[in-house]
Amino acid sequence: MTQPVRILIVDDHHHAREGIRAILQAEPLFEVVGEGCSGIEALVLTEQLMPDLILMDINMKEMDGLEATKEIKARYPYVKIVIITVSDDITHLFEALKKGAQGYLLKNLNPGAWREYLLAIALDEAPLSRELAQRILQEFALAGAGRQQAEESPLTAREQEILRCVAQGAANRDIAGMLMISEHTVKNHLKNILQKLHLDNRVQLAKYAFEQGYLRD
Repeated sequence: MTQPVRILIVDDHHHAREGIRAILQAEPLFEVVGEGCSGIEALVLTEQLMPDLILMDINMKEMDGLEATKEIKARYPYVKIVIITVSDDITHLFEALKKGAQGYLLKNLNPGAWREYLLAIALDEAPLSRELAQRILQEFALAGAGRQQAEESPLTAREQEILRCVAQGAANRDIAGMLMISEHTVKNHLKNILQKLHLDNRVQLAKYAFEQGYLRD
């Protein structure tokens, strides 16, 4: 990464924004380009500033973070959005991911964990938690997903192995260890998989894997 990650902070509490800014300023690869206090302001600032990543609170007046996430991803699909919240309610977090968010952070995590996670998000390396991976499978099972795997898969055998691992919540390092390959090789395989399938992130990969039958026993 040669250019700093340009970050927009959106939270309706002034002190929360101050704290987040302080965490980010301790990492040279992050540049805070703006702050907003509502979902509507997030839309305006995204158009004006074109950030790389948005830290989005869920509970805000006028337009909440979930709706703002949906609107921003529809207009600017390239923008990565990480939900920030005081709640670990898996339902809210899963809804955010379904609306296009790339991840979530709990406000009570230590600053080092924040910086490490956001760097992983910026590099497209942040894994799903195993709880979220399981929730995705349950959600699509209830929706009647899980079609038979296509005979002509665009993925190689190794890429299909990596797809299964990603959908089960494994991080790049874990996948490398399981398949006895380097972490760099895993990253390159993931880039190829996302490009071949025209997908953007691990949540979409998990959905694809289940729909195509890759995770059937």
